[in-house]
Amino acid sequence: MVKKGRYGQFIRGLFTTIDFLILNLTYLILYLLHDGPDDFFTRQVWFMMNIAFAVGCSIYSNIHSRRVLFADRVVLTATKSVTLFAVIFFAFLLFLNLNNIRVLTFIEFFLIFFPLLSLWWLLSRQMLKVYRSRGFNFKRIIIIGGGIVGHRLLDEMLEDNGYGYRIMGLFDDNPSTISFYKGKIADVDQFIKDNLIDEMFCTLPDGEEGLVQRMIRIADNNAIDFYYVPQFGRAIKRQFDLQSIGNVPILAIRPNPLSKPVNRVIKRIFDFIFSSCALIILIPLALIPIAIGIKLSSRGPVFFKQKRTGYRGKEFTCYKFRTMKVNSESDSLQATEHDPRKTHFGDFLRRNSLDELPQFFNVWRGEMSIVGPRPHMLKHTQDYSALIDKYMVRHTIKPGITGWAQVNGYRGETRELWQMEKRVECDVWYAENWNFMLDMKIIFLTIKNAFCGEKNAF
Repeated sequence: MVKKGRYGQFIRGLFTTIDFLILNLTYLILYLLHDGPDDFFTRQVWFMMNIAFAVGCSIYSNIHSRRVLFADRVVLTATKSVTLFAVIFFAFLLFLNLNNIRVLTFIEFFLIFFPLLSLWWLLSRQMLKVYRSRGFNFKRIIIIGGGIVGHRLLDEMLEDNGYGYRIMGLFDDNPSTISFYKGKIADVDQFIKDNLIDEMFCTLPDGEEGLVQRMIRIADNNAIDFYYVPQFGRAIKRQFDLQSIGNVPILAIRPNPLSKPVNRVIKRIFDFIFSSCALIILIPLALIPIAIGIKLSSRGPVFFKQKRTGYRGKEFTCYKFRTMKVNSESDSLQATEHDPRKTHFGDFLRRNSLDELPQFFNVWRGEMSIVGPRPHMLKHTQDYSALIDKYMVRHTIKPGITGWAQVNGYRGETRELWQMEKRVECDVWYAENWNFMLDMKIIFLTIKNAFCGEKNAF
């Protein structure tokens, strides 16, 4: 067998070294900008700073080797790492009993270091994705089991070349016509002897414990990393936490992040501050010009008010700028691309998402959030809740002005059921994977899409 002699194992060490360079560069920048005596700039403190950071690196540096990690999770991990470092570093400073260190200096240090480290981690992730998409630092893998879960796993791995997975083969006792199919499960041992394999993913169904044990032995005998993919992935997409009772492993459904009071408080504080600032800015800059444009375009009120389904299914009045002529079908008929009810100015507002601006008032009142599932008309809630599984799960969090479904292209008219199903799937995923940095990512993508334009915005 060919040896696994690639240079991927050095990437984590190299990137961690750059982490330390950024730490010390921050220290140097602050030293050069500093004016006046301060015990923060001593060899003793410098040494303790690097020791404290080394503790955090030992826990979080695996971020440089993980193959699938989204940007919001990268920044969230950077936040955890820097927070741990700050606590340890501050404890060292208290232990040293240095009386001439200004708290402001300590704060300034982290105000520089955190953005630099986060930016570097995001950049390093993109560098790795480009590097891997060009055929470097890849993992040669095989998949055992060609059922629903096996094909889902295969599709996920093929979705992005930046993950760095090279599919060497799929094995199943039921022959398949896909190009990755290499034979039956009995052929795995010989295939591994003839080919270099790094990882094995086993997706065999329940009741095949003997085959699973055999695959584990084959992996162990060939120094291959083994991963077992549980079968509930056929129908359940929620995240689980691995726990144990004695030596028996168990999987517990991970609660939605926003079920925790502290997360709800963080989200509400951000919503209140963001919406307050938006309303202060929008009233003089946008409200008056848009109101004049609406009045000139057609007769009727400036604002369109409609009952929508909100948090826990509670009805609320949602505010928008009126973009259509006054009509009797507004509460039942969804807008279409060439809807004759739209005014020319209203079409402009819709294409640039400006009609949603009054919903900052809904956010300010606590009926909506900046980010969350889009609130649907009452009739849509009634119709789709009977057709789509887990539809009402999207109401376990507050509706939003923008959301994960919208930035992924699932917005506008839903001509077919599958379009609403994909929207609901995105909404449920957001509810189950919320974190503050994910909200920041969605807001950034929403602003980007508003400037670049969206084909489904009508």
